[in-house]
Amino acid sequence: MTRVLGVDACKAGWVGVLRTATGVTAFVAPTIDLLVKQFDPLDVVAIDMPIGLPDTAPRQADLLARAAIGRLSSSVFTTPVRAALQAPTHSEAVLINRELTGQGLSIQAYGLRAKLFEVDEWIGRATTRVVEVHPEVSFAYLAGAPLTVRKSTWAGAERRRALLAAAGISLAGELGLAGLAVGVDDVLDAGAAAWSALRVAQGEAVSLPNPPEVFADGRPAAIWV
Repeated sequence: MTRVLGVDACKAGWVGVLRTATGVTAFVAPTIDLLVKQFDPLDVVAIDMPIGLPDTAPRQADLLARAAIGRLSSSVFTTPVRAALQAPTHSEAVLINRELTGQGLSIQAYGLRAKLFEVDEWIGRATTRVVEVHPEVSFAYLAGAPLTVRKSTWAGAERRRALLAAAGISLAGELGLAGLAVGVDDVLDAGAAAWSALRVAQGEAVSLPNPPEVFADGRPAAIWV
């Protein structure tokens, strides 16, 4: 029985959508390690978080993801270089990132550093295959074309929920998430990640780029869909 997990960050920590042959369930945990342990054993974990931090230039994965989703490309942020994320302040990070890549660094991207490094450390000891995804890329592939309505709108959320349901990821009911700090967009994104994880497990997925890039950290850097 194939068991895959899609993961997205949320205010409470991390939300995961588990997809098995018998259905879909969800869970929230404060750390990625605790989340994955709730569902072991797993065939694939797909996470909406950069894997493979660049050294001196933008990742091809980010550039290709923007091209794949078109109008909503602003949802893909350029992954900072590792040295910039290690800087103790945002201002220092901006200087380092600009020196190495020619680009600045938003406060939002710098604010993800704790979760980025949490995932980076966890992958080093994970026993399950872990891949990076971007939900809007997954939704574009599900729909056969880039979506044009944001998931923060009612129509956008319903469109994405319908796409997932048609693909066997039914996000109906409370899913055990009542009372938790998990947004609609978080659950939709974790569901999209679960769909891509299933494609990886079944050998149907493609990577952007193909083959993945590899930086100094040795992690294959690609978005899978």
